[in-house]
Amino acid sequence: MTYEEIFAKSRELILANNASGIDGHLAVEVDITGEGSGAFYIELKDGNIYVEPYEYYDRDCKLIVSGDDFLNICSGSLDSVKAFTNGKLKIEGDIDKALKISDIFNAVKKSNAEKAAGTVSSEAENTKKNEK
Repeated sequence: MTYEEIFAKSRELILANNASGIDGHLAVEVDITGEGSGAFYIELKDGNIYVEPYEYYDRDCKLIVSGDDFLNICSGSLDSVKAFTNGKLKIEGDIDKALKISDIFNAVKKSNAEKAAGTVSSEAENTKKNEK
């Protein structure tokens, strides 16, 4: 994947979340390594999420990760804490702030699980209706 593709998909996944429950300010730079390398930032401010294709020098922390692993973290298919403990994700700066950004990724995972459960429920309901 190219940097542009990784950034666009990451932005889409991150902005699909509601940050209204996360208080304060948080600025995280994401450094993509390997294929599609580049940097962008995620900022939470006043309950809003911003994702922009720039380095962020006044950041709270920096995440260093491959593009594939970051997309998996964003989609909720790779737990950010597990990625960190397995060495797939490196963190520079305030680790507490990095854990706070993982709340957004966990919200994605929860949302995806709810959508999947809703799809299963809808399919079951449709099957019951069709049987009648």
